[in-house]
Amino acid sequence: MPVSHSVTVEIAAPPARVWQVLAEVERWPAWTASMAEIHRLDDGPFGVGSTVRIRQPRLRPAVWRVTVYEAGRCFAWQSAAPGVLTTALHRIDPRPGGSSATLTLDQTGPAAPLLAVVYGPLTRRYLDIEAAGLKRAAERAET
Repeated sequence: MPVSHSVTVEIAAPPARVWQVLAEVERWPAWTASMAEIHRLDDGPFGVGSTVRIRQPRLRPAVWRVTVYEAGRCFAWQSAAPGVLTTALHRIDPRPGGSSATLTLDQTGPAAPLLAVVYGPLTRRYLDIEAAGLKRAAERAET
C-alpha cells in the first residue's frame, strides 16, 4: 500500500524566486533544519539524472536521483532502500501575489506501511519545516 505525505505553503514571492531557492539544493541546510547536509555527487547542471547524498537529523544518509525536472516549475527525486522506494516531489505554482509550493513524499513497496507508522510523524514534521523554511528564504530575498 502506497503512503503519501504532502504540504502546501503560500509564498509572497514570484515563482522564479521560489525556484531559485529550491533549485540550489546544496544550500537547503541554510534554510531548513530538516536537512543537515546535501552534497551533489555529480557535476553539471542540476536536472534529470543528477544525484545527491542527503543527511537528515535522526535518519540514515540516503542517495537521491532526480527523475523529473521542469525548470522553474518542479522536480522529483527518488531514493531506494530495502523494501521501499521514496519519491519526493517539489512543485511551484503561480498564485495572485506570489506562489504556492507543494512538497509531497510518496513511499511504495512492502516496507512502506511500517515506515509510515514508525517515521510518519517525523516525515510530516520535516515536510512542514522544509515548507516553512522555503517560504522564509524566498520571501526574505524579495524584501
